[in-house]
This record gives sequence, structure tokens and C-alpha cells, in this order.
Amino acid sequence: MRRAAKNLILFLSTSLMTAILIAAFNFVVDPLQLFGYFHLGRHWYSPDSRMQDAGLIQSQNFDTVFMGNSLAVHFRQSEIDQALGVHSLKLAMSGSTSVEQNYVIAAALRRHPKLVIWQMDDWIFRNAPAIDTDVYLPADLYRMNTKGVATYLFSLETAREALWIALRGISRLDTVAHGLSAAQYLKFQLDNLNEVNAFPASIELSTAYNSAKARASFAHYLKAPGEIAAGYDYAAMVRNFERDAIGLITGHPDVTFDIYFPPYSILQFVSMRDASPGTLKISYDFAGYANRRLTSLPNVRLFDFRDVTEITHDLNNYADVIHHSHTIDLKLLSYLASGDHLVSREAPTASIERLKVQVAAYRLN
Repeated sequence: MRRAAKNLILFLSTSLMTAILIAAFNFVVDPLQLFGYFHLGRHWYSPDSRMQDAGLIQSQNFDTVFMGNSLAVHFRQSEIDQALGVHSLKLAMSGSTSVEQNYVIAAALRRHPKLVIWQMDDWIFRNAPAIDTDVYLPADLYRMNTKGVATYLFSLETAREALWIALRGISRLDTVAHGLSAAQYLKFQLDNLNEVNAFPASIELSTAYNSAKARASFAHYLKAPGEIAAGYDYAAMVRNFERDAIGLITGHPDVTFDIYFPPYSILQFVSMRDASPGTLKISYDFAGYANRRLTSLPNVRLFDFRDVTEITHDLNNYADVIHHSHTIDLKLLSYLASGDHLVSREAPTASIERLKVQVAAYRLN
């Protein structure tokens, strides 16, 4: 028994020491730059925005937050800064809901930015899990509470990433690390924050975005009206909008919110018209409600690009019925800078009425 007790104590002591060493190593290398005490060569960044954003909020200096979903994820911070004269932090997350976006923006607002640029659309306001049951977003890491910090520091996954960040300083191993990143074994893949989730320069725009892809997406949705209607529940969308958008905006009256609804292709609404008219009515009703609510708030400027025909009717701008090219990203920045397509507080639904006329008249050749 005495020998067994000694072995148990030795095992526990060794395990504790190993855990402490792992935590100390993770603290020093700090892949997410949560603490900022040490700087070991280049910084590396992950395209996993839900995780990476927690570190960016802590480590970066910014006066502007840029939020959205996959329709906003390809912007470069340098492009936002140049077009709008700001010092931005891009926190857009592909597939993100209003619950997630609200939570991340709220965390960033603790750093006291003066401007939030927020790309919204119908889809983000569907019903979604509460933030603490969201398996994709590490909520406690944003809170920087004991649970979040401990999970990060004592994680073997963090240790793996930290080890390879340290090893990248060796030229031969840097080549190996690039291979492991390409194989998705390593999460921290890029050493240039400006290029995180940006549209790759190596891909030809016309290959990724063209009318054939938009038409194919349209044809698919005509055969799958259930997919078109998924998540479109007017009462739920209004409830989530009030909680996640209006609640956040009214809770920060000293912050300006530039909000824009992106230019879906005309085929998005035409697919609703032809395959799910009830969904189109919900979309129109919610758009009108959201425009009226947002324009009633003094710290909001609202831009609506859904009726901009030179974009939405040119199907070569799209990879499907929703996602536009990076060329359009840059055009939207120019509109935000110039004030084009700013929604009037006196006529908040005028853009929606123009969209209705376009959708009713549109015929795809």
C-alpha cells in the first residue's frame, strides 16, 4: 500500500507538472495573442473567425468594427481603412447568426470603438442556439474568465499550434508547417492579418463568379422550395432582430452604426416569387420592419443595396443567388464612403418598394 501510494503521488505530481509546463508554454507563445506579454517572431492567424476574433479583439488597435457573415468575410482591412478613413478590425464570420454577431460586437465594444459597420441580412435573424450552447464559438474566451483562459492555456490543441508557431522560426520546419497548414492540420496558417479570409488572388474572378453559377443555383432553389423557406419565421425574425440588433444599438448611443443590407442577386427574390411566395412576403415584411426601426435610431445610418440593379441584375457578379464577388465588395465600400443608397428617414421603405417592382417584372431569359 505504501508503495502504491508513493506511485500515485508521483503520478499526480508528474501530471500536475506537465499541465503547468503546457500552460506556461501556451502562455508564452500565445497563438491567439490574448495576453500580449511576449513576441516570438511573426504572428500567425487562423481563418476560424469565431476563435480568432477573441484574440483580435484583445490584441489589435482599432476605432472601427466590421461585422457580417459570408457576404462580408472577403473584405481586407486595408481596403476598409483606405475607403472610409478608419482603423478597422474585421470580425465577420461565415454562417454567423445574429446571436453570434451580437456577442462578438459587444465584446469588441468594450474596447470603445467609435464606429460599427454591420452587414445584416434576413438569414442571420433566424432562430439559433443561445451563445453558451453554441458549439462553434468559444464564449468564455471572449469573456476572458477563468474557464475560458484555463481551457485555452491547458489545451493540447493550443500546445500543438504553439509548438509549430515556435518551430516556424526554423526555415526547414517552416516549409513543413506550410504543408501541415495546407492539409488543415494546423489552424494558424497566415502571417498577414490583412489576408485572413480574403479572396485569394490566385483565383480568377470570372471562374468563381459567373451567370452560369447563379443560374444553376436559381434552378436548384426552384426544385427545393423548402430550402428557400428555411428559417423564415416573421415573428421569430422580429424578436431576434429586436434583441440582437436594436438592443445592442440602443445600449450604445455613443457609437455610430453604419448598417447595410447587401445586394442579393435578383434571382434570390425571384426564386421566392416562383417557388415560395409566402417566403417572399415574409422577406418583404421583415425588410420593411427592419428599415423603419433602424432609421428611427439617431446613431444609425442605414444603406440598402437590395434594389441596386446595376449590381443585382448582372448575374456575372455572383457565385450563386446570394454571394457577390470581391469587385462588388469594393463598390459597396465606395457607396458607404460617398453616402450613395443611404436610406432616408422620411421614406425608409422606398428601396423595398422599388425592389418589389423589379422582382414582379423580372423574367430570366
